[in-house]
Amino acid sequence: MSITVVILAVLVGLVPAVAPHLLAKTEAAADPATARSAVTSDWPQWRGLNRDGVWQETGVVRKFDTPELPALWRAKIGPGYSGPTVANRRVYVTDRVTTPNQLERVHCFDAMTGQQLWSHTYNCTYERVEQRDGPRASVTIDGGRAYSLGTMGHLFCFDAAKGNVLWSKDLDAEYQIRMPLWGIAAAPLVENDLIIVQIGGKDNACLVAFDKTNGQEKWRALDDQASYSAPIIIEQAGKRVLVCWTAQRIVGLDPSTGKLYWEQAFIPGRISQNIATPVFANNCLFVSSFFDGSLVLKVSPDRLAVEKLWQRKGLSERDTDSLHCCISTAIIQGDFIYGVDSYGELRCLDLHTGNRIWENLTAVPKARWANIHLVQNADKVWMFNERGELIIGKLSPEGFHELSRAKLINPTAGQLDQRGVCWSHPAFAYKHVYIRNDQELLCANLAAEK
Repeated sequence: MSITVVILAVLVGLVPAVAPHLLAKTEAAADPATARSAVTSDWPQWRGLNRDGVWQETGVVRKFDTPELPALWRAKIGPGYSGPTVANRRVYVTDRVTTPNQLERVHCFDAMTGQQLWSHTYNCTYERVEQRDGPRASVTIDGGRAYSLGTMGHLFCFDAAKGNVLWSKDLDAEYQIRMPLWGIAAAPLVENDLIIVQIGGKDNACLVAFDKTNGQEKWRALDDQASYSAPIIIEQAGKRVLVCWTAQRIVGLDPSTGKLYWEQAFIPGRISQNIATPVFANNCLFVSSFFDGSLVLKVSPDRLAVEKLWQRKGLSERDTDSLHCCISTAIIQGDFIYGVDSYGELRCLDLHTGNRIWENLTAVPKARWANIHLVQNADKVWMFNERGELIIGKLSPEGFHELSRAKLINPTAGQLDQRGVCWSHPAFAYKHVYIRNDQELLCANLAAEK
């Protein structure tokens, strides 16, 4: 039985503001308290419950007991960049196989045992894209449905429990996608009755919204080329605003119609490498790109407008200013930004000026495109680096304080041929962590009392 639960979850001064009417659905239970617990324990989309990199559970370990976390279960899968997502005791992930045919697959596993519940396979020949290791976008779960978006623009809506295809679209064929160099990567966003995707189609179809139940197009907007950055929803001047960072600009739209509220140019100097998700907190919107540095917009709380607070860019990818993020999305805590620069430098910036407060080189070995995913849990930050290590730490203007570190999964060479990496984002749900590389999906227990 489905129950709609209203979640009010604003952590003042620590995390981006959460929209006051966030709704989440669960199949779990008829008891409201049990349902609420089940929903807040899920990780149903890219970067968690509210797409903000916040993990709300309590009762998790403060320090690891061993240098390597034991796996509760492992499931064999193929290559892919997409991070797992978790809802209603099921975990979802996508991958790719190339023999005897080129195929993309969407898998669903039991979150507690690793038993495969269903899998859907479809033909998908990779063309016009580089880094062909597999799908990029995480599966989005909402209201008993699961939405997957593949590298070449195949969009599916599944019955989340059974795996039946409810509707599907070949967006490349339908919208003539001007394919980004690394393919379609931005995770689909559910907003009320819509599923919204960033695909960079022709005829003002950079963003397209569909009826989430039947796939009927409801609106399209912008003639921009697509970036790899996942759109988010913020609250501004009493309205829901869809924020999307395309290959050319940051925009705020009416999510129900696609109407443009405001825009700010962000023109790439070389090629667009806009990957990290926009971060919103304290009426500030932060974006950062590997080649083109960082930008902070002041978001007016009273009207649908923004103004540039600061924009900074270094001389090169090695001689950087502020932050030149690659894959990793930064976080904002109070008046400070914490993020990972182009070669893995963990930095703290002043939110209002972009001035660097400190830099730390211990979180991840230094290398081009070195990556860490940052997830906030109460007063701690959980970091998963590209070497497959999970780190518990604290970030403050005084510096990075590492509390504990353990190996979680082995990096694999497919995602980046130059070295083995694990670039996929982990999911945190039910006091467990879920992570994948190019060979397996893994679950480890993080409960304080096991």
